[in-house]
Amino acid sequence: MAMRLSVIIPHLNEPDDLRRCLQSLEAQKCDGIEHEVIVVDNGSRTLPAEVCAAFPGVRLEREPTPGPGPARNRGAAVAHAELLAFIDCDCVAGPGWMAALVGFLDAHPEIGFVGGDIRITPTDAARLTAIEAYESVFSYRARYYVEHHKFTATGNMAVRASVFRAVGPFGGLSSMEDTEWGQKASALGHGIGYVDEAKVRTPSCKSFAELARRWDRHVAHEFRQVRDRPGKLALWAAGSVLVAASPLREIPRVLRSDRLARPLDRCKALACLTRVRLYRARRMLSLALSGNAAALVGVWNREPS
Repeated sequence: MAMRLSVIIPHLNEPDDLRRCLQSLEAQKCDGIEHEVIVVDNGSRTLPAEVCAAFPGVRLEREPTPGPGPARNRGAAVAHAELLAFIDCDCVAGPGWMAALVGFLDAHPEIGFVGGDIRITPTDAARLTAIEAYESVFSYRARYYVEHHKFTATGNMAVRASVFRAVGPFGGLSSMEDTEWGQKASALGHGIGYVDEAKVRTPSCKSFAELARRWDRHVAHEFRQVRDRPGKLALWAAGSVLVAASPLREIPRVLRSDRLARPLDRCKALACLTRVRLYRARRMLSLALSGNAAALVGVWNREPS
């Protein structure tokens, strides 16, 4: 059988998460999709050679340039298949993940790249933390990203290898690599799709500080688009007020969400949302005054374990 799919996993200091990810992929061999798995280590203290060796056929590569984007680029450069799939090492692929991605792209030749559903794996499903409740609704709106912003998160993405070569590589730490790559691909005329059946799960942030670091990077990248344009900078400062007030308009979304089952969880989500939006507003005002976004960029979403 011809190689259909190359699954590419960037890794940094998360061997236990990587093992769970590889186990979820190993379980899909019964679906009959001819594939390879490429783990690209991005500077871990200990190379995950032992973890990778436990799974037949897994290849381990190394990418010294920091950032998940360069790690994914390395994997794409050495991949053998006509389709590339990207998943983060702390994600667990749901049953049929590979088959859903390949099946959709086979059925839709006009589509160049796709995203799938991303859900939170709570520590205790019967007792969500406020951060887990918030992230369940707001952190991974994969369908919304695809349909309204023309990109997909690289934690659950597949692309034709020919399209990836035509668009070019992901950016490094100084960019929002998934957003920028997807919107560039869409602007070049490559169709984007959403595959609800291709599901992955990922852990939630464990603390507000961890969640804040993620938003620091987002806010800093957005600020870089306006910092040298006085008119835009004024709108940016005004926008911080709107961000601070925005939890009020999100109440209907939280109340209608099918990702939360209990009223208490909805209250927790709204409380955390309010804290996040106030934090973002303060960061926006701080950047408008200081003009220095560099300090907020340079790390992955989660600190290495």
